[in-house]
Amino acid sequence: MFISTPSRRKASVRWATPVLFALLWLAFLWAVTRPIGLYRGLLLEWGALTGGLDTPGDWRAGFTDGSVLRLFTALFLHADWAHLLGNLVFLLIFGLPAERAMGPWRFLLLFLIGGAVSNLAAVLVIGAPDRVIIGASGAVSAVIGAYLALFPNAKLGVVVPLGLFLQFVKAPAAVLIGVWAILQVVFAYIGPAFGAVAWSAHLAGFVFGIVFALFVRAAIARRMRRRHGY
Repeated sequence: MFISTPSRRKASVRWATPVLFALLWLAFLWAVTRPIGLYRGLLLEWGALTGGLDTPGDWRAGFTDGSVLRLFTALFLHADWAHLLGNLVFLLIFGLPAERAMGPWRFLLLFLIGGAVSNLAAVLVIGAPDRVIIGASGAVSAVIGAYLALFPNAKLGVVVPLGLFLQFVKAPAAVLIGVWAILQVVFAYIGPAFGAVAWSAHLAGFVFGIVFALFVRAAIARRMRRRHGY
């Protein structure tokens, strides 16, 4: 006879998502409270710039002068409130369950490396030089991709307008995220605000998130077994 005994190990604290949420919020508040001239200079100094990093010499120069770090610092700069709030909402929706599965350190690595890869994709794809790329949209796209890989059968709540009423329904996450991914591909070429929104960064981050989650899936399984005591 086998008796199942619940694990007494406490659930791990999900701190990475709240920390990233707070850092993104505080960085935006600090930036927008600068005088307008200093704010624009801040974007030029810390945002990722197009027109570079496409040759080995550019990479050597980037590591020498530290400009390659712009791929990371650009994640914490946003153009306006709508840009920031959109990223924060999706970070909370998809980040908390993804962090619970993979752990805070892997999730933090996913966000930072995924964001840097997405910014690099925009740097290489956008042909015009000296365009500033800012925002955590690529990193959040990586989180969405990881969520899809980790929870392919999950369902998401959606509010559907039906005339004068709103109906709350559950739809497969794979379908909703798949539609979102297709829109990123379409918008990358003919979408709204083309040239002002780095849709290629969104798509690159999404693909990176899927690959990252599949790569660490075995480690996540071991972590879950240790947590439940078997």
